[in-house]
Amino acid sequence: MVKKDIVIFSAPSGSGKTTILKRLFDLNPDVFDFSISATSRPKRNNEIDGKDYYFLTEQDFRAKIANDEFLEWEEVYNGILYGTLKLEIERIRANGKIIAFDVDVNGGISIKKLFKDNAVSVFVMPPSVDELRHRLELRATESKESIADRIERSAMELSMSSKFDYTILNDDINLAVAKAQKIVDEVLQR
Repeated sequence: MVKKDIVIFSAPSGSGKTTILKRLFDLNPDVFDFSISATSRPKRNNEIDGKDYYFLTEQDFRAKIANDEFLEWEEVYNGILYGTLKLEIERIRANGKIIAFDVDVNGGISIKKLFKDNAVSVFVMPPSVDELRHRLELRATESKESIADRIERSAMELSMSSKFDYTILNDDINLAVAKAQKIVDEVLQR
């Protein structure tokens, strides 16, 4: 049996994947390390470079693409790129921890294809598109245009849930975290 050392959480923006992962980290101290994604989008007020994301200019991001520094990347919105730097995987594996990805749906599918049986992929399903919109509005970090773009993209992302090993419905955060913990325990044989 292949040792799984990668967990991938993907979902449409606003589904709760980051909240679930943060709670899993709290429940399992010293087990996981978060793979910090790179992005060309502007930093939000509450975000820290090198902790929440590696914030790059679009030009710097594209230079790293040209230098083959990304494990995977995608232009999610026009001029807004997201990706996983290869150095992140090396950093986390050197520390002997399980790599946790919090990525968009296409990124999750790409990472699963690359790591195959070494990875388990989890899709976090929102209760409805209306609830997704409500959660994005509550964040108060997105413009109306950005929310509209994210909702429009969510239809494509929701249609891809079957490409993941597991799906968790996030209509109650405590139940969703419990389901995620059960998946992690089963898959990692702990």
